Amino acid sequence: MSTIEWIAAAFGVVSVWLSVRENVWSWPTAIVNTALYVLVFHDARLYADMGLQVVYIAISLYGWYHWLHGGAGDGELRVSRIRRREIVCLPVLAVACTLTLGTLLSRYTDAALPYLDSALTVCSLIAQWLMTRKVLENWMLWVVLDVVYVGLFIHRALYPTALLYSIFLVLAAMGHVQWTRSYRADPEPAAA
Repeated sequence: MSTIEWIAAAFGVVSVWLSVRENVWSWPTAIVNTALYVLVFHDARLYADMGLQVVYIAISLYGWYHWLHGGAGDGELRVSRIRRREIVCLPVLAVACTLTLGTLLSRYTDAALPYLDSALTVCSLIAQWLMTRKVLENWMLWVVLDVVYVGLFIHRALYPTALLYSIFLVLAAMGHVQWTRSYRADPEPAAA
């Protein structure tokens, strides 16, 4: 349990709490959180999750911009619903990418749990991408992922991170409730 892990966890809580509240400052705090977790996951030999943190930095930069300028007339983005084609395509993409990444990690690294690590990584990327677009369903995917992540981090003796993901689980449920209210108050046009 390193000091870096505790600091990363604190930034993670702040970031997700701000996301629940649809506050654009969730993105810069996410960048700090993920940069620190690159180090934590490297030490734990969770290489897919380590790489995921690097991608999160790029996604966070995109999300920060998109939340500010991705809405109508270059304005603030509103909560929307997932598109029908994404409901079909995203699970297929998740399975294909998980198998590919899991195979690479199991053959070429000393990864602790290559397929589980890969599945969580791929699905987390999908959830985060949905969040950058303020798609309501991102929160339900995060609920499922957070449950599995808690077990993984306990198994890898990353107790502060397991606690963090337990908090993320609660925040994800709160995010779903809050974003549902936002969507009902101001639904995006049917094109979404």
